[in-house]
Amino acid sequence: MNYVHDYSNVLEEKREEITAWMALKRSQIPIPIYGSVDVRDAGWKVAVVDANHFPAGFNNISKEDEPHLAGLLKNHIRRLDAECQWVHLYPESHTRNAGYVENVATIQRLLIHSGFRCTIGSPDLSSHGSLAGISGPVQLSNVELQTIDGKEELIVEGEIPCLILLNNDLTEGIVPGLSSHKVSPPPSMGWHRRRKSQHYLCLQKYVDEMAELLEIDSWHLMARWFVSEDKCLDQQACRIKLAKEVDEFISEIKEKYESLGIDREPVVFVKNDRGTYGLGIMAVKEGKELLELSNRKMKKLMYSKGGADVENFLIQEGVPTLLAEEGGGPVEPVVYLVDGEAASWFYRINSKKGDMDNLNSPSAQFHDYSEVGHLYGQHARGWHALVAELSMLAMGLEALNYGED
Repeated sequence: MNYVHDYSNVLEEKREEITAWMALKRSQIPIPIYGSVDVRDAGWKVAVVDANHFPAGFNNISKEDEPHLAGLLKNHIRRLDAECQWVHLYPESHTRNAGYVENVATIQRLLIHSGFRCTIGSPDLSSHGSLAGISGPVQLSNVELQTIDGKEELIVEGEIPCLILLNNDLTEGIVPGLSSHKVSPPPSMGWHRRRKSQHYLCLQKYVDEMAELLEIDSWHLMARWFVSEDKCLDQQACRIKLAKEVDEFISEIKEKYESLGIDREPVVFVKNDRGTYGLGIMAVKEGKELLELSNRKMKKLMYSKGGADVENFLIQEGVPTLLAEEGGGPVEPVVYLVDGEAASWFYRINSKKGDMDNLNSPSAQFHDYSEVGHLYGQHARGWHALVAELSMLAMGLEALNYGED
């Protein structure tokens, strides 16, 4: 069997070439201010299986990494606006998730450490006063939507901030007032418009180039995928067509496994092509499972945040995780990036799931790199960082394409 880890010596030998290649590619696109990716390491393949442009887990990173993250944030914001003094953080409107609130508090702390004034809030949250986080309340500023000279603007405590940092995935559409401000990430990257498949389409370009540089098969660095469009799963004819597509895809993966000596039954994930907080996902081993969906499972698969219709499905090769907690649960690296650089890691561990399952469920636990890096971090700054940084390039290319549109 060919393991991607068998090529680790090549990765180190070509480190200078990779660094130069990364610098060139970053000069050609708008580098994302931040992002996070879920990485699966199967040994024979290391791949990004989900990429988030509005990361919501900064509270899970190691405190030791915060100075470096703050420095990267400062560099990025200064490139956007050399005179920037005040960053306003625009969060999600849901307020009951203490973990998410702690994420917002962590981003605020990083920005303050970067030397910026940082306020938090939105018009939807202005009546709340504060949000309950894990370590304590997070104070909110009064944010109003006002029309000035014919344009809607967001006014924070009576003034206009230098930069608005979005930590809201805009599933339900671009919120009023943003277009009058400097905003990062760009609102066009919200889930009202963005599709997972568009990310993987852009990512494939960079993975192919990197694989050529490393002289390895690009299959080792990316999960294979395709998009099934306009599938109305409440109608049998649509399910039959989707089931046939899934069976053909599984057959292709099985053929690749056999050619590499991988003794494993292929699994594919059927996902809503838009962001869903880990929901709207189903693992299948054969198309027949889609024909036998119960109403409950079908509704779960069709779930979309904010009640938006599910239009397309991303069918993605399942990548098992070779990493496992001693005595049980599978482990999945989650890489946090700022200014395009893999800067911090934590590990999602779920003792109630298998090595091929979606680990993003209420039973998951999170441990930062300082806690468990000695157990699971052998390839963190090698292969895991590489595929994560390729994903940020792809995210930048997505944003560039949207800007041209």
